[in-house]
Amino acid sequence: MKSKSLWRPLGLCGLLLFGFNSTIAQNPLIMDQFTADPSARVFEGRVYVYPSHDIPCGKGQGMIGFCMADYHVFSSENLTDWTDHGVIVSQNKVDWVDSTSYSMWAPDCIEKNGTYYFYFPARSRDKAFGRGSAIGVATADKPFGPFTPEPKPIEGVSGIDPNPFIDRDGQAYLYWAGFGGLLMARLKDNMKELDEKPQKVGELPPKFKEGPYLFERKGIYYFTFPHVENKTERLVYCTGDNPRGPFKYGGVIMDESPTGCWTNHHSIIAYKGQWYLFYHHNDLSPHFDKNRSIRADSLFFNEDGTIQKVIPTWRGAGATPADRRIQIDRYSALSEIGASVAFLDTLHRQEGWKTVLDAKDAWIRYNSVDFGHGKWKSVRVNASGAGGIVEIRLDQTDGPVLARVQIPESPDWTVVESKLPERPSGIRNLIVSAGDAGPVEMDWISFE
Repeated sequence: MKSKSLWRPLGLCGLLLFGFNSTIAQNPLIMDQFTADPSARVFEGRVYVYPSHDIPCGKGQGMIGFCMADYHVFSSENLTDWTDHGVIVSQNKVDWVDSTSYSMWAPDCIEKNGTYYFYFPARSRDKAFGRGSAIGVATADKPFGPFTPEPKPIEGVSGIDPNPFIDRDGQAYLYWAGFGGLLMARLKDNMKELDEKPQKVGELPPKFKEGPYLFERKGIYYFTFPHVENKTERLVYCTGDNPRGPFKYGGVIMDESPTGCWTNHHSIIAYKGQWYLFYHHNDLSPHFDKNRSIRADSLFFNEDGTIQKVIPTWRGAGATPADRRIQIDRYSALSEIGASVAFLDTLHRQEGWKTVLDAKDAWIRYNSVDFGHGKWKSVRVNASGAGGIVEIRLDQTDGPVLARVQIPESPDWTVVESKLPERPSGIRNLIVSAGDAGPVEMDWISFE
């Protein structure tokens, strides 16, 4: 099998990407709104993601095509079921923010001594900042809020993309993108004031950089950021032996998007023994890269501490319960011929995508379906098209046949149910293939 990734040319209707219910961990993670710049954190045994919130711009709104009026926070315990905790900070409820600017760009959050500190940039009403952004702080006693913004932004900080970091000795730092490059400074114990003048983070690759994110692993400090070497942002990293640097260039975490999404913005966390990269792409808006969607994929290190390049997947992270509507268009791999993906409705992309099999033996693979203890009796397939046989196999293209489903000829979506000759258990991979020429279109499958 030859694995497929997001970063490849796609036919049919532009960027033909993922689709599913917004609570299931397939890329993109969120389907009912545009999200970008995901800052992921592990708090109280859950993953919390603090993204920015893209909205369509009205006349005269926003800056350089971006419109962001508020922030939501999303959380998950298993990286499969995500909860939207709603708006936590809004431009209309922060004293110092110009509430007409729609400039609430990439945020971040960190916990210290039971208090959660949410850092966010926005255009200030104070003319001292000109048309640039200030960075403010809001606090809460729970990671999902309610958050109370400070009445003034952090003094001495002008820029975007705040990234707080607390070292093992308890010292806190703030990193951000400002005039002249990427900057940093120690924070005071109150986490709301600088403890020194801002300093430029030196010895970084030339050309445009933004979105700093620092993390530590096994004594190595990884200073990561989006970097434009050619035309669009790729994600890169540098390493050092302390939070202040100097940092030595390490390599590329994720290549730039060949489909033309100019930005990328990320965070990297460890959760339950696995590292993950959170990032964004314009999945739901393939022709306009200012409306983006957050994503997540597993990240791995080599023995020497270098980072293996992450290839974006459509499958995402986490195991999908067998009784969910499994969106097989978020595939792990598919056949070279006869398998493709398209939007269900190009005018309403949030409804997701469909799989199209239009050649005999064409197949699509979906990894990590959790069958639990084997209670399953039947499979349901939501399909349309010319009709024919669809085979569902376990683990490999020539693996055991779990079901043969007769799809009726119909232009409309029809749910077809078929009994299972055996009851699978544990976490298995699924291969769905066409038993004849088709075409057959499938929205989802599910087990009962």
